Amino acid sequence: MSEHSLLSKDIADIENILELNPKIQSFASVRPTVRSKKDKLLWKRNTNKDCSSCKPLDNNFEDIKHTTLSERGALRESSRCLKCADAPCQKSCPTQLDIKSFITSISNKNYYGAAKSIFSDNPLGLTCGMVCPTSDLCVGGCNLYATEEGPINIGGLQQFATEVFKEMKIPQIRDPTATPVNELPETYSAKIALFGCGPASISCGTFLGRLGYSNVTIFEKQDFIGGLSSAEIPQFRLPYEVVDFEIQQMKDLGVKIETGKGLGMDGRTLESMRNEGYAAIFCGIGLPQPKIIKTFEGLTKKEGFYTSKDFLPVVAKASKPGMCGCNSKLPDMSNSAVIVLGAGDTAFDCATSALRCGAKRVFVVFRKGFTNIRAVPEEMELAREEKCEFMPFLAPRKVVRDADTGAITGIHFCRSEQSLDSGEWFEDEDQEVRLKANFVISAFGSTLCNPQINEALGEIERNKWGLPKVDAETGGSSEPWLYFGGDITGNANTTVEAVNDGKTASWFMHKYLQSLGNLAVNEVPALPKFYTPIDNVDISVEVCGIKFPNPFGLASAPPTTSSAMIRRAFEAGWGFAVTKTFALNKDYVTNVSPRIVRGTTSGHSFGPGQGSFLNIELISEKLCDYWCKSMTELKRDFPDKIIIASIMSGYNEEDWTALAKMSEKAGADALELNLSCPHGMGERGMGMACGQDAELVFNICKWVRAASNIPFFAKLTPNVTDITVIAQAAREGGADGVTATNTVSGLMGFRSDATPWPAVGAEMKTTYGGMSGNAIRPIALRAVSHIARKYPDLPILATGGVDSAEVALQYLHAGASVVQICSAVQNQDFTVIDDYITGLKTLLYLKSIDELKDWDGQSKPTVAHQLGKPVANLNSDFGKVCVHEPRADIQCKSTVQDSFSV
Repeated sequence: MSEHSLLSKDIADIENILELNPKIQSFASVRPTVRSKKDKLLWKRNTNKDCSSCKPLDNNFEDIKHTTLSERGALRESSRCLKCADAPCQKSCPTQLDIKSFITSISNKNYYGAAKSIFSDNPLGLTCGMVCPTSDLCVGGCNLYATEEGPINIGGLQQFATEVFKEMKIPQIRDPTATPVNELPETYSAKIALFGCGPASISCGTFLGRLGYSNVTIFEKQDFIGGLSSAEIPQFRLPYEVVDFEIQQMKDLGVKIETGKGLGMDGRTLESMRNEGYAAIFCGIGLPQPKIIKTFEGLTKKEGFYTSKDFLPVVAKASKPGMCGCNSKLPDMSNSAVIVLGAGDTAFDCATSALRCGAKRVFVVFRKGFTNIRAVPEEMELAREEKCEFMPFLAPRKVVRDADTGAITGIHFCRSEQSLDSGEWFEDEDQEVRLKANFVISAFGSTLCNPQINEALGEIERNKWGLPKVDAETGGSSEPWLYFGGDITGNANTTVEAVNDGKTASWFMHKYLQSLGNLAVNEVPALPKFYTPIDNVDISVEVCGIKFPNPFGLASAPPTTSSAMIRRAFEAGWGFAVTKTFALNKDYVTNVSPRIVRGTTSGHSFGPGQGSFLNIELISEKLCDYWCKSMTELKRDFPDKIIIASIMSGYNEEDWTALAKMSEKAGADALELNLSCPHGMGERGMGMACGQDAELVFNICKWVRAASNIPFFAKLTPNVTDITVIAQAAREGGADGVTATNTVSGLMGFRSDATPWPAVGAEMKTTYGGMSGNAIRPIALRAVSHIARKYPDLPILATGGVDSAEVALQYLHAGASVVQICSAVQNQDFTVIDDYITGLKTLLYLKSIDELKDWDGQSKPTVAHQLGKPVANLNSDFGKVCVHEPRADIQCKSTVQDSFSV
């Protein structure tokens, strides 16, 4: 029989494609190194070390940050977070971002929830996500730094979430529950001036706006806004549209900006502002003048000398669309050599920007060694990848200039060394180096030496450097109405620290302004959070005449083991809680240990994010008297929260009647009849032993209906052939609704020595337990859908793998009224409720916006974001005969042409 006629073999074209599939090899592979070296060039992703192959960077201001993430990358990265209880990353953040919470929201695809958390503490959250020196801050504190996995890319996650929110185009509003501006005391109408429209002032203005101040004005000396963020951070690190977006959010709160009106301009002084009626002033003007060492005094752009304060703003104006209408051009450094002096972040920004101005070679020269570089590693690494040359241990001594034109042609350097004895640095004049260059950019820092500004500041108290003396705790000065933030304080060296200065100063300005009206302010700072119209969405729901504040509650499970835990849950914001199942004292149980273990459905994954749990836990070990007293206390202290008592008994009318009556008397809003516990209790004729029999379910529900006047729900087991049969029995017995479902009976696994897990006691015994979490979601979702389709008017409390608002909405779509959660809390803590609430509100709100109709929940449409592998030019191969098939020359031609046409 011909090979081509074999039914068990594909045709040649398909077999050729299948050649790419992995195969089990019978022998070791042999391939000459010379061929592998040639082949790898066709598949290489990273850049070649040979600079001649680098693509030119002229006028290329595309994003180059390694931290930038796509949605897929963000979801994978956020899933690695350990959700540490002590969260050292947060303690390392100047603005104290709740990093654990916003990463949780990202992992749950609640990008608005993440952005809300970020902007609540940092109004420039997107800017800081892009430019923060995270390796020195949050990332440097990540516990995963101590592991082989490496730390979380916190900056990239922060950038991703806030960029998604930016695309939603939703304005900022004040706290919807706060007193309306027109009803606030007169002190909130006080005139407030902020000088400089940089990060410190934007932050201060935003928080003052959130507090309700209605007369806040920022005065900016330039004709553009954003301060250093706009003028000195390159477009490829921080696009202007990002700065504009955050300023627009501030303006949403009523803060005004006046450009071309800086401190010291047109006679504008602190004293004149006070005379004009400004009750408080914030100064965030930075350090506007560059430091220039004696070697470069008298040199200008004409000779080829720039300071960073000269160079970066020119580059920014020419490369940032929308920043100004000045039609600036990039400095022309075509085919030239550039020397950048300095070892800070600004120096490396100058170096990478010079390449985009056409420079052929860029030397970054600094006085000390690599271990003393002040720039963060990510900045330095970007410059290295772009082939900038680093030259340590050199100090400039003399500029070499052309005798005719005066243009710079090079610099003489001497060697700088560190004394082995004292550790002091000195310059060795005997060791000289000369570098040829056409341009020199000095990035030696900045200062305040403008006489107009110094005069405008007036007679305030100064420090030994001639700068205003500032209280590092409050931002205050020698004048009670005057506050400072940012570079001018001498404490803030980064954007995020400037943001925090503005944030801190806003609170103490608030205290001062309220004191003018003899109004008290909390001693503990309480700045308002970030809000948008999304937060006005009402997600309360009424079920069986009971109004639930929100549809999220704790299931009868480990998170409700004690009433103290329920109290903490209510304080966090949960809408309702189902108590841990309790029985009459005569049915007291003792639990074993270990009784709750991580599931094996997630593979070899440890820490948060477990896809399942298995438990062999019985009902509550606490007596019914404890639970009755607890429910009374909780209902007294949280009257708007819903408490559902979970009760269990054997097939005994008197016992069910007693439990129902005492729970109702204690103040329970509703009852949940646990007819479904899959382990331990069945041996006593309780739990699943009752719930698998429709007749028993019918009678138990009939007994409880006769004994109680409050709604009750029968908790169903999924371990039945047809769950709707049991639901029908509960309904006919008088149940107001059902809970679907309890855990799925299962055996989690065995160790390699055949011992089970979990295993109890010296004899290593186990039992079939209840599996919960995401692994049972399809089963529970089917059960909810099945019941809802058959009995559409029957309220359903859904439970089973509800790990996010997105999943909760799936259950609501399937027919559930509210949802119960357990495993997600076990994976983290009670604070996940904030993510559920903001997530559900966002999903509902976005559906009302026509412009976002092509979004999938909170995920914007996916666009191509990754370059493909380089493809070899095959034109030279046309006409060559392929050895594997007759007439392959024709077939190869058509294949290549077809692939290109696609």
